[in-house]
Amino acid sequence: MLTRFKPYWLHAYVLTYLPLLLLADSHITAMWQQWLLGVLTFAALYFATLKVPRQQRLQVWICVVVATGFEIFGSLIWGVYRYRLHNVPLFVPPGHGGVYLFGLLAAGTPVVMKHGRYVAYVILAGAGVWALAGLTVLPLLTGRFDLQGALCLPLFAWFVLRSPRWSLFAAIFIATGVLEIFGTSFGNWYWLPVAPWTHIPSGNPPSVIAGGYCVIDASVMLVMRAGFALRPEVPYRWGLKTIMASITSTIKPSV
Repeated sequence: MLTRFKPYWLHAYVLTYLPLLLLADSHITAMWQQWLLGVLTFAALYFATLKVPRQQRLQVWICVVVATGFEIFGSLIWGVYRYRLHNVPLFVPPGHGGVYLFGLLAAGTPVVMKHGRYVAYVILAGAGVWALAGLTVLPLLTGRFDLQGALCLPLFAWFVLRSPRWSLFAAIFIATGVLEIFGTSFGNWYWLPVAPWTHIPSGNPPSVIAGGYCVIDASVMLVMRAGFALRPEVPYRWGLKTIMASITSTIKPSV
């Protein structure tokens, strides 16, 4: 029985650790405690990445750096969402790495290998239902009209339907959906009712905010491509052909 779940143990690890992390953060009262959670999360991500191929490990750590930039912009500069201590918690960057790792590993799971794109269609349908609910039913319950989440749906759908890396994006929708629901419920962060600059109303959380990871993934691939162009002799240690195939497939979706 346990052998059937063995291919999913890292997924279970991520989906167990990160909500518990958010629960712990919701109860801390001092900044040093949050820093401690950050150090712990970096360690947890480090040990998790030891179990994956080196090229995927490289992508995860580049994602940590890239996502940090997006966090600084989204929270501290744009201010479309805000953390409860008005900072970017130290555990957030490695948390993004955990979500990205969750997505990267999805392609090798039995459910994806057995059912293929049917998995993507089911998840995309779920995203569509959530987006529609954010425009119709949920405003009656929450007082929030979630146009921002609905606007992310086309971007998410395009990557799920057109990219060979569709399993990454489909899995990330699950991970980000779980974390956004826990994070906003625990009060770790909250999304403004109306986004600054764009004045687009938003749910708390927005429904298909996983679409933002499509931008993060494309940024990770572009950073790797730029690094390989600058140092072409290095990447062979990391499986150049495999990584470049991933980059090409992300930038040039299949037809």
